[in-house]
Amino acid sequence: MDYLKYWTPVLVLAIAFAGFIVGGDFVWLGIITFPTLALLDTIAGRDFSVRKMGNATLANLPIWICAVGPVALYLVFAWRLSIEHLTGWQMFGGIMSVAWMGVIPLVPAAHELYHMRGTVARTVGRYAHLCILDCTRDIGHVVGHHIDVATPADGDTAVRGTNLYAFTGRAIVESTVYALRMEAGALRKKGLSPWNIRHRAYRAILAQVIFQGILFMIGGWTAVACGLAGMLVARAWVESFNYFQHYGLIRLPGAPIGRRHVWNHLNWFSRTVAFEITNHADHHLNSYQVYYKLVPHRQAIMMPSVFICFLSALIPPLWNEMIVKPALKRWDTEFATAEERAIALKQNQAAGWPDWQHEPGVAVGRATTVGI
Repeated sequence: MDYLKYWTPVLVLAIAFAGFIVGGDFVWLGIITFPTLALLDTIAGRDFSVRKMGNATLANLPIWICAVGPVALYLVFAWRLSIEHLTGWQMFGGIMSVAWMGVIPLVPAAHELYHMRGTVARTVGRYAHLCILDCTRDIGHVVGHHIDVATPADGDTAVRGTNLYAFTGRAIVESTVYALRMEAGALRKKGLSPWNIRHRAYRAILAQVIFQGILFMIGGWTAVACGLAGMLVARAWVESFNYFQHYGLIRLPGAPIGRRHVWNHLNWFSRTVAFEITNHADHHLNSYQVYYKLVPHRQAIMMPSVFICFLSALIPPLWNEMIVKPALKRWDTEFATAEERAIALKQNQAAGWPDWQHEPGVAVGRATTVGI
């Protein structure tokens, strides 16, 4: 039964494909799965179950489908544009549908692949990110984020008081620049120029040019324009999801990473359609652990559905007052070390937030182990 749960994102992808194959207003089907999943995830509630899965082949089959499928969906979109004159409203629906499939299920599936040890899996994971204009994403994620998480050096961790819009724009630039610098540094260590042809950015650009060329051959400039629009929307959307996974959490540079240094979203659909990327406390302790062996952290502060977090963050005061401030107040007083609390206090003051650490009746605890 646990294996079947992870065919949920495959079903979501199939619905999007069906919409483009039928055409017309049905091209909206892909993006309609977003509010549908948000509603279902809220209704379904928490899921703390530990998966009982031991067959890697069966477990990974939906991963591969969901990594490759969204790339193929762009080709189907181009084909639809070549045989039907879609209205502007329908083209917008198609753009949003391919963009959403580039977020869920593609990014969690590609994320799982480039955390594997095999060359083929890592390569497919990297280039599946054609759909978000970021085929070097794994560099910053694996080399940077997993080392710097919850510290000032981590571009995926939003400082308290930062709104979603400011964070997303900055994250797009910072993640791109970071990956380029890391790759250039790796070339220098090999005694090569940072502009050497081996720099992965050249391959990423070539892959994108080839893919856009294929879209052009299928559906002309309209397909290229719609494809690029979908990719740009997807890129911004993907960066925004890091906002909810790490917002406001604090760790001293070089200090051990604990389960408390990430947020988890443990609703049923949050876990399944994202291949456990929302259940990632254990993932940050062991980045090679396969998704179906990650254990939900029951002692953590429970965050709402990741869909609800996204929708609320579109209205910053709602996100601050209803979701993240209450969570961070608990984190500061129950989970943070004294050193982390000192940094948290400064960030709260800079954001204009209350000093809840010194409120009357507040008992401040102390985290002492990596496991917390």
